[in-house]
Amino acid sequence: GGGVILVPALLFLGSAISFFPGLSPQEIVGLSVIMMIFTGLSSTLAYMKMGTVDYRSGFIFFLGSAPGTVIGALVNRNLDVPSFQLYFGLLLVFLSLLLLLRDRLNSVSWFVERGKKRVFHDRKTDKRYVYGYPLWFALGLTFIVGFASGLFGIGGGAILVPAMILLFLFPPHVAVGTSMLMVFLSAIVNSVTHISLGNVPWIFTLAVVPGAYIGAKIGAKLNQSIKSETLVLLLRIALLLFGLRSIYEGIFSS
Repeated sequence: GGGVILVPALLFLGSAISFFPGLSPQEIVGLSVIMMIFTGLSSTLAYMKMGTVDYRSGFIFFLGSAPGTVIGALVNRNLDVPSFQLYFGLLLVFLSLLLLLRDRLNSVSWFVERGKKRVFHDRKTDKRYVYGYPLWFALGLTFIVGFASGLFGIGGGAILVPAMILLFLFPPHVAVGTSMLMVFLSAIVNSVTHISLGNVPWIFTLAVVPGAYIGAKIGAKLNQSIKSETLVLLLRIALLLFGLRSIYEGIFSS
């Protein structure tokens, strides 16, 4: 969804650069969730054209995440800056470790065997994938993802995609495309909640949206044609550094 990059970047710029406006955590999250409507829409349209969106799963995941985003947004309004930075920093460190360990973790078939099975035929590689999940677990997992999205302004794809690949055995491209459908739908609910709470700094949001929409289109195309090891390595390092800095600021600025 882009929030795992935008939110820590705005927190950093607001505290490190004197002429950059210091937005509150609530405003940063409000800005981020509006942006995710456009990154989610742009990406979803691109993946729909590629045929890598599982619509049924995307809507099921949305049903789990939507109430989570509302609750997360309501909890967010009670967080001061040090608390937000501490908790968000811990989340970023967790995500960086998840990306670091993702390739070393073994996929499990337990959830597929006990859930509704789905089949995807990759025409490019002529490979057949069988994946699936129990409905109750998918709803519970995406509720947690939605709560994190509403609380911290992240799309949730950084949490959901590894789970879809490792636990539900989704093909990677289908996991990304389906995740972006959930991000788009959840961002609409998330945005309505944050707008009603007065958390959206519109002038900065309007400045961010065009770049986010165009960037999402480019990213979706590159997803099909490049190996992502270098990008994922850079993302791991960035998340870890942002996370540690955020934890430090949360502890020592309180």
